[in-house]
Amino acid sequence: METYISKNEQDTIDFAEKFASSLSIGDIVVLTGELGSGKTKFVQGVLKHFNMEDEISSPTFTIVNEYTSDKTNVYHFDVYRLEDSDEFYAMGGDEYFSKGICLIEWGEMIEDILPKPYIKIIFSKDEENSNYRKLEILKVE
Repeated sequence: METYISKNEQDTIDFAEKFASSLSIGDIVVLTGELGSGKTKFVQGVLKHFNMEDEISSPTFTIVNEYTSDKTNVYHFDVYRLEDSDEFYAMGGDEYFSKGICLIEWGEMIEDILPKPYIKIIFSKDEENSNYRKLEILKVE
């Protein structure tokens, strides 16, 4: 497990941009943590790496936003509103796994159906400094 301490939003974006250089088609990244813990800022950094950061919007009401570039496709899911994994299957969510990089906010809700290996990043707020975030990066085999 790797741990990263982010001191502000820009720090999270910069870390994610560097992290994205190790991602390729078929990679799945589960982003978990309470509201406001930095998950969407992380996605912004990944998109910045692929020169797509100007297009970001939260997929809260659409479940998935699709971003395409010459390098790859990035699929940004927010599965918070889904009832369960069956609903993810019913919407065809699993069909995205092999088509690009999948970033799944609240992905712990569907971990039972995710193909392994995948990366899980747990975002935690710091109790002493409201701007700090701890990111724990795990590879789930």
